[in-house]
Amino acid sequence: MTVLRPVRAGNAFEETVERLLQAIKLGMVAPGRKLPPERELAVQLGISRVTLREAIRALQDAGYLEVRRGRYGGAFVTYAPPQPESGDLRRAVADMGSADLTDALTFRMAVECGAAEVLAAATLTEAQRALLRGRLADLNKAGVEDYRRLDTAFHLSIAELTGSPLLATACADARLRVSDLLNAIPMLQVNLDHSALQHEAIVAAILAGDPEGARRAVSEHLEGTAALLRAFLA
Repeated sequence: MTVLRPVRAGNAFEETVERLLQAIKLGMVAPGRKLPPERELAVQLGISRVTLREAIRALQDAGYLEVRRGRYGGAFVTYAPPQPESGDLRRAVADMGSADLTDALTFRMAVECGAAEVLAAATLTEAQRALLRGRLADLNKAGVEDYRRLDTAFHLSIAELTGSPLLATACADARLRVSDLLNAIPMLQVNLDHSALQHEAIVAAILAGDPEGARRAVSEHLEGTAALLRAFLA
Protein backbone atom coordinates (compact mmCIF):
# COMPACT_ATOMS: atom_id res chain seq x y z
CA MET A 1 0.00 0.00 0.00
CA THR A 2 1.54 3.24 -1.20
CA VAL A 3 0.69 5.39 1.79
CA LEU A 4 2.19 2.95 4.29
CA ARG A 5 5.72 4.20 3.73
CA PRO A 6 8.30 4.77 6.51
CA VAL A 7 7.50 7.64 8.85
CA ARG A 8 9.86 10.24 10.28
CA ALA A 9 11.20 9.43 13.72
CA GLY A 10 10.47 12.85 15.18
CA ASN A 11 6.71 12.59 14.56
CA ALA A 12 6.33 8.83 14.57
CA PHE A 13 3.00 8.57 16.38
CA GLU A 14 1.26 11.41 14.50
CA GLU A 15 2.53 10.25 11.11
CA THR A 16 1.60 6.64 11.81
CA VAL A 17 -1.96 7.69 12.59
CA GLU A 18 -1.98 9.76 9.39
CA ARG A 19 -0.65 6.89 7.23
CA LEU A 20 -3.15 4.38 8.62
CA LEU A 21 -6.02 6.84 8.28
CA GLN A 22 -5.08 7.52 4.65
CA ALA A 23 -5.08 3.80 3.89
CA ILE A 24 -8.48 3.43 5.53
CA LYS A 25 -10.12 6.47 3.91
CA LEU A 26 -8.76 5.58 0.48
CA GLY A 27 -10.25 2.12 0.84
CA MET A 28 -6.90 0.33 0.57
CA VAL A 29 -8.26 -1.91 3.32
CA ALA A 30 -11.95 -2.56 2.74
CA PRO A 31 -14.53 -2.20 5.52
CA GLY A 32 -14.60 -5.38 7.57
CA ARG A 33 -11.10 -6.46 6.49
CA LYS A 34 -8.08 -6.30 8.75
CA LEU A 35 -4.83 -4.39 8.51
CA PRO A 36 -1.63 -6.30 7.72
CA PRO A 37 -0.10 -8.19 10.66
CA GLU A 38 1.41 -5.99 13.34
CA ARG A 39 4.98 -7.18 12.81
CA GLU A 40 4.77 -6.65 9.03
CA LEU A 41 3.13 -3.25 9.38
CA ALA A 42 5.72 -2.01 11.90
CA VAL A 43 8.54 -2.96 9.53
CA GLN A 44 6.79 -1.33 6.57
CA LEU A 45 6.30 1.93 8.49
CA GLY A 46 9.75 1.80 10.09
CA ILE A 47 8.40 2.16 13.61
CA SER A 48 8.29 0.19 16.86
CA ARG A 49 5.38 -2.08 17.58
CA VAL A 50 4.67 0.05 20.66
CA THR A 51 4.15 3.14 18.47
CA LEU A 52 2.00 1.14 16.07
CA ARG A 53 -0.21 -0.13 18.88
CA GLU A 54 -0.68 3.41 20.18
CA ALA A 55 -1.73 4.60 16.71
CA ILE A 56 -4.14 1.69 16.28
CA ARG A 57 -5.62 2.39 19.71
CA ALA A 58 -6.17 6.04 18.74
CA LEU A 59 -7.97 5.03 15.54
CA GLN A 60 -10.02 2.49 17.46
CA ASP A 61 -11.09 5.21 19.90
CA ALA A 62 -12.03 7.40 16.91
CA GLY A 63 -14.22 4.66 15.42
CA TYR A 64 -12.08 3.71 12.42
CA LEU A 65 -10.82 0.35 13.68
CA GLU A 66 -11.91 -2.51 15.89
CA VAL A 67 -9.24 -4.60 17.58
CA ARG A 68 -10.09 -8.27 18.06
CA ARG A 69 -8.03 -10.68 20.10
CA GLY A 70 -7.35 -14.35 19.58
CA ARG A 71 -6.12 -16.57 16.78
CA TYR A 72 -8.14 -14.78 14.10
CA GLY A 73 -7.78 -11.37 15.65
CA GLY A 74 -6.23 -8.16 14.39
CA ALA A 75 -7.17 -4.56 13.66
CA PHE A 76 -10.31 -4.57 11.50
CA VAL A 77 -11.56 -1.56 9.56
CA THR A 78 -14.96 -0.31 10.73
CA TYR A 79 -15.01 2.93 8.71
CA ALA A 80 -17.13 3.09 5.56
CA PRO A 81 -17.79 6.26 3.56
CA PRO A 82 -21.34 7.50 4.23
CA GLN A 83 -23.90 7.35 1.45
CA PRO A 84 -24.17 10.79 -0.19
CA GLU A 85 -27.08 12.95 0.93
CA SER A 86 -28.45 16.24 -0.30
CA GLY A 87 -26.16 19.06 0.72
CA ASP A 88 -23.09 16.88 1.41
CA LEU A 89 -21.22 18.10 -1.66
CA ARG A 90 -21.83 21.77 -0.91
CA ARG A 91 -20.68 21.27 2.66
CA ALA A 92 -17.54 19.45 1.50
CA VAL A 93 -16.71 22.24 -0.95
CA ALA A 94 -17.42 24.90 1.69
CA ASP A 95 -15.16 23.12 4.16
CA MET A 96 -12.36 22.95 1.61
CA GLY A 97 -12.74 26.44 0.15
CA SER A 98 -12.82 27.28 -3.55
CA ALA A 99 -9.11 28.10 -3.77
CA ASP A 100 -8.05 24.81 -2.17
CA LEU A 101 -10.52 22.92 -4.36
CA THR A 102 -9.03 24.40 -7.52
CA ASP A 103 -5.54 23.64 -6.25
CA ALA A 104 -6.46 20.03 -5.39
CA LEU A 105 -8.00 19.41 -8.82
CA THR A 106 -4.96 20.95 -10.56
CA PHE A 107 -2.59 18.82 -8.47
CA ARG A 108 -4.54 15.67 -9.26
CA MET A 109 -4.59 16.49 -12.97
CA ALA A 110 -0.82 17.00 -13.05
CA VAL A 111 0.23 13.88 -11.16
CA GLU A 112 -2.29 11.41 -12.60
CA CYS A 113 -1.75 12.53 -16.20
CA GLY A 114 2.00 12.32 -15.61
CA ALA A 115 1.76 8.84 -14.12
CA ALA A 116 -0.25 7.52 -17.06
CA GLU A 117 2.18 9.06 -19.54
CA VAL A 118 5.19 7.56 -17.75
CA LEU A 119 3.58 4.11 -17.54
CA ALA A 120 2.58 4.12 -21.20
CA ALA A 121 6.18 4.88 -22.16
CA ALA A 122 7.52 1.98 -20.08
CA THR A 123 8.06 -1.61 -21.15
CA LEU A 124 5.49 -3.51 -19.11
CA THR A 125 5.79 -7.11 -18.04
CA GLU A 126 2.89 -9.45 -18.61
CA ALA A 127 2.27 -9.45 -14.85
CA GLN A 128 2.00 -5.65 -14.83
CA ARG A 129 -0.34 -5.68 -17.80
CA ALA A 130 -2.47 -8.34 -16.12
CA LEU A 131 -2.62 -6.34 -12.86
CA LEU A 132 -3.85 -3.24 -14.68
CA ARG A 133 -6.46 -5.24 -16.59
CA GLY A 134 -7.49 -6.91 -13.33
CA ARG A 135 -8.00 -3.61 -11.52
CA LEU A 136 -10.15 -2.42 -14.41
CA ALA A 137 -12.19 -5.65 -14.43
CA ASP A 138 -12.74 -5.40 -10.66
CA LEU A 139 -13.98 -1.83 -11.07
CA ASN A 140 -16.29 -2.74 -13.94
CA LYS A 141 -17.91 -5.45 -11.78
CA ALA A 142 -18.17 -3.28 -8.66
CA GLY A 143 -21.45 -2.59 -6.92
CA VAL A 144 -22.29 0.86 -5.62
CA GLU A 145 -21.00 0.04 -2.14
CA ASP A 146 -17.51 -0.87 -3.46
CA TYR A 147 -17.24 1.47 -6.43
CA ARG A 148 -15.29 4.35 -4.87
CA ARG A 149 -12.81 2.00 -3.20
CA LEU A 150 -12.13 0.05 -6.40
CA ASP A 151 -12.02 3.25 -8.45
CA THR A 152 -9.29 4.50 -6.12
CA ALA A 153 -7.42 1.18 -6.44
CA PHE A 154 -7.58 1.44 -10.24
CA HIS A 155 -6.28 5.00 -10.37
CA LEU A 156 -3.52 4.40 -7.83
CA SER A 157 -2.38 1.22 -9.59
CA ILE A 158 -1.31 3.32 -12.58
CA ALA A 159 1.09 5.31 -10.43
CA GLU A 160 2.25 2.26 -8.48
CA LEU A 161 3.09 0.37 -11.67
CA THR A 162 5.52 3.12 -12.72
CA GLY A 163 7.79 1.88 -9.93
CA SER A 164 8.22 5.40 -8.52
CA PRO A 165 7.33 5.59 -4.81
CA LEU A 166 7.37 9.39 -4.98
CA LEU A 167 4.91 9.47 -7.86
CA ALA A 168 2.68 6.83 -6.26
CA THR A 169 2.67 8.77 -2.99
CA ALA A 170 1.81 12.01 -4.79
CA CYS A 171 -1.13 10.35 -6.57
CA ALA A 172 -2.40 8.89 -3.30
CA ASP A 173 -2.15 12.32 -1.68
CA ALA A 174 -3.97 13.93 -4.60
CA ARG A 175 -6.77 11.37 -4.39
CA LEU A 176 -7.11 11.81 -0.64
CA ARG A 177 -7.52 15.57 -1.04
CA VAL A 178 -10.66 15.09 -3.13
CA SER A 179 -11.99 11.88 -1.54
CA ASP A 180 -14.65 13.65 0.54
CA LEU A 181 -15.88 15.44 -2.58
CA LEU A 182 -16.01 12.25 -4.65
CA ASN A 183 -17.83 10.42 -1.85
CA ALA A 184 -20.44 13.19 -1.79
CA ILE A 185 -21.30 12.90 -5.50
CA PRO A 186 -24.43 10.79 -6.11
CA MET A 187 -23.55 7.73 -8.20
CA LEU A 188 -25.82 7.78 -11.22
CA GLN A 189 -25.62 4.86 -13.63
CA VAL A 190 -25.22 7.10 -16.68
CA ASN A 191 -22.14 8.69 -15.07
CA LEU A 192 -20.70 5.31 -14.09
CA ASP A 193 -21.19 4.03 -17.65
CA HIS A 194 -19.40 7.10 -19.04
CA SER A 195 -16.54 6.66 -16.57
CA ALA A 196 -16.24 3.01 -17.57
CA LEU A 197 -15.64 4.01 -21.18
CA GLN A 198 -13.02 6.55 -20.08
CA HIS A 199 -11.27 3.97 -17.90
CA GLU A 200 -11.18 1.57 -20.85
CA ALA A 201 -9.58 4.31 -22.98
CA ILE A 202 -6.92 4.95 -20.33
CA VAL A 203 -5.97 1.28 -20.10
CA ALA A 204 -6.03 0.84 -23.88
CA ALA A 205 -3.61 3.75 -24.38
CA ILE A 206 -1.24 2.54 -21.66
CA LEU A 207 -1.16 -1.03 -22.98
CA ALA A 208 -0.68 0.23 -26.53
CA GLY A 209 2.39 2.19 -25.42
CA ASP A 210 0.83 5.53 -26.34
CA PRO A 211 2.03 8.14 -23.78
CA GLU A 212 0.21 11.08 -25.36
CA GLY A 213 -2.98 9.08 -25.71
CA ALA A 214 -2.76 7.97 -22.07
CA ARG A 215 -2.24 11.54 -20.88
CA ARG A 216 -5.16 12.74 -22.98
CA ALA A 217 -7.46 9.95 -21.76
CA VAL A 218 -6.73 10.69 -18.10
CA SER A 219 -7.13 14.42 -18.70
CA GLU A 220 -10.54 13.92 -20.31
CA HIS A 221 -11.60 11.66 -17.44
CA LEU A 222 -10.55 14.10 -14.72
CA GLU A 223 -12.05 17.05 -16.59
CA GLY A 224 -15.29 15.07 -16.68
CA THR A 225 -15.16 14.59 -12.91
CA ALA A 226 -14.59 18.32 -12.41
CA ALA A 227 -17.52 19.10 -14.73
CA LEU A 228 -19.69 16.70 -12.72
CA LEU A 229 -18.75 18.52 -9.53
CA ARG A 230 -19.71 21.83 -11.09
CA ALA A 231 -23.00 20.42 -12.34
CA PHE A 232 -24.07 19.21 -8.90
CA LEU A 233 -23.04 22.54 -7.37
CA ALA A 234 -24.91 24.65 -9.96
